[in-house]
Amino acid sequence: MATTQFRIIGGKPLHGQVRCEGAKNAALPIMAAALLASEPVHLQNVPQLTDIATQSKLLRRLGLAVSIERTCEKPLEMTLETMDAQPVVAPESCVRQMRASFCVLGPLLARRRKAVVPLPGGCRIGDRPVDLHWKGLAALGADLRLEHGCVVAEARRLTGATIELSGPRGPSVTGTANVMSAAVLARGVTILRDAALEPEIVDLGCFLTALGAKIEGLGTSTLRIEGVEQLGGARHRLIPDRIEAATLLLAAAITRGSATVLDVRPDHLQTVLEKLRAAGAAVDVGADRVSIAATGPVQPASVIAEPFPGLPTDVQAQWTALMSLADGTCTVQDLVFSGRFSHVAELNRLGACIACRDDIATINGVPRLEGTSVAASDLRASAALVLAGLAADGPTTVEHIHHLDRGYQRLDEKLRRLGAQIERIGLPVESAL
Repeated sequence: MATTQFRIIGGKPLHGQVRCEGAKNAALPIMAAALLASEPVHLQNVPQLTDIATQSKLLRRLGLAVSIERTCEKPLEMTLETMDAQPVVAPESCVRQMRASFCVLGPLLARRRKAVVPLPGGCRIGDRPVDLHWKGLAALGADLRLEHGCVVAEARRLTGATIELSGPRGPSVTGTANVMSAAVLARGVTILRDAALEPEIVDLGCFLTALGAKIEGLGTSTLRIEGVEQLGGARHRLIPDRIEAATLLLAAAITRGSATVLDVRPDHLQTVLEKLRAAGAAVDVGADRVSIAATGPVQPASVIAEPFPGLPTDVQAQWTALMSLADGTCTVQDLVFSGRFSHVAELNRLGACIACRDDIATINGVPRLEGTSVAASDLRASAALVLAGLAADGPTTVEHIHHLDRGYQRLDEKLRRLGAQIERIGLPVESAL
């Protein structure tokens, strides 16, 4: 993969408006669930991301035709249709690249009676076991074993059961997606307790319902799923990406500017907006937009990243960047993923004063950051470094920005629309779509 970097001249407040893309974290499990459909699936508002390209490649290897319609003015529209229902082995090259590819396990097992899926990869952000996936599918009657780094699951017919999905760090989002997707074709009724509440899980449930699944309790921690014999096709529009929206709002906040983000779901951002107000920003909310104005000093606001409706772990790094400029001391704790603080060392290279112990970062705010060369280690860490570079005095170079392209559609272009001085060196790698 070619090295890609951003060169940023910081210190300029951002102003203007931009629109939010469809949610990556909703698109990937929904694309995987298209394996369940007996008729074509049409997805709207699909973001142009390398993770979408990776999932498309994976599904093609599993016998799906994946066609994409793109225009300059509109988000992608994608059609997925099963052409060959025989493949059951997910290619390691795809699953190792991102954890969400593991979400093919449940749909493959339910529809094709067998699945061979490598243990997942993705960003290096701490321990992320698959024990809840295993536990849930086993409760539905699957026979599972580990062979050469792959989960091998088989079942003549899955049968409904009552399943607890909470682990030591709370409910599993991908675990809920896998078990829910498998249960819709199981015989009888499945009750999922302590299911993930994330909007992306609700969106997956709405998609499955559109296919003909019978699911009650979406948006609550208890789901009741009555299995059906077969699912059809559907047309489904993905929800907006709440993580991209939060990142854009934080970009305006860290530069002491103002911005309006369009095509959002404010109800998916409530905790982020509450914390932005606590940090001194003025926030105005409309039906499908959020505006922010941040002119005064950044106020220290401690946060805990936790499952929805808490502050998303995927916003933790960006929040840490904002708090590095706070007028005081605060803490950032991550209860979702252990070790998700690789961005701290790079923020400190920019002049931040942050110390980590266990899963807590203690931040002593500094008056300013100074530009230098930093390297991104994962998707959200890269966003944090870009935000810090926008606020820093002088030039900043952010290396390995291919991580960012996994989850943000040409973020540099959106930031330039808001007035940022940011230049991409190297091409985005979304062209594989």
